[in-house]
Amino acid sequence: MKVTIRLRMSSHDAHYGGNLVDGARMLALFGDVATELLIRQDGDEGLFRAYDSVEFLAPVYAGDYIEAEGELVNVGNTSRKMKFEARKVIRPLPSVSASAAEVLDPPIVVCRASGTCVTPKDKQRGAK
Repeated sequence: MKVTIRLRMSSHDAHYGGNLVDGARMLALFGDVATELLIRQDGDEGLFRAYDSVEFLAPVYAGDYIEAEGELVNVGNTSRKMKFEARKVIRPLPSVSASAAEVLDPPIVVCRASGTCVTPKDKQRGAK
């Protein structure tokens, strides 16, 4: 099972000089994707237990459109193993004009991660 969300990074997401977005913002997106995966799997939001790995691969800036995708790769009794990827799919082109942008083909992978979520047995209601 896969889930994908897409959104634009705003100036509020920029944490560093040059409108650079904090890498933790990608992890927050992965958390949202994980929550949807758990709801679809168990009918419950569950809990994020731990990341096994996180790789920040390219910078993200305010104005970039990010697509975050997650996939359920293993379902245990209460644990759910997931992998995630965030891609920059559109970026602004301020050197051209204030409103210029380009679609990136192929997208730029900015972050990859894997982790484990848990849905307690008494909260599982089955796939909806």
